[in-house]
Amino acid sequence: QVQLVESGGGLVQPGGSLRLSCAASGSSFRFYVMGWYRQAPGKQREIVATITPGGSTNYADSVKGRFTISRDNAKNTLYLQMNSLKPEDTAVYYCNRRPSWTYWGQGTQVTVSS
Repeated sequence: QVQLVESGGGLVQPGGSLRLSCAASGSSFRFYVMGWYRQAPGKQREIVATITPGGSTNYADSVKGRFTISRDNAKNTLYLQMNSLKPEDTAVYYCNRRPSWTYWGQGTQVTVSS
C-alpha cells in the first residue's frame, strides 16, 4: 500500500513563496507520472502540475510561470515550489500519481492572505 505524506504548507502573504514536499513510500515511485492536486473550499479537486519519470512537466494555466514541480527519485520525494502566490491559490494541496490512486494522503493546507 502506497503512503503519501505532504508537508510544507502554511500561511503566507500574497506575493510570497512556499515549497511543498511529498514523501512517498514504495520502490516504484520512480516509474510513475506524479502530480500535485489542490482542493479549495467548496470546489472540486483539480490538477495543478504533473511530472513524468524523466522530468517532463506540465502545468495548469492558472499556475504556469509561478509554480515549479520537481522530483527526487532517489529520495522518493515530490516537490512543488510556489512563487508569487495569490489568494486564489488557497487550498489543501495533495500529491498523487497521475492518474490518481484511490488512496490520498492528508494533504497540506496553503493559505494566502494578508
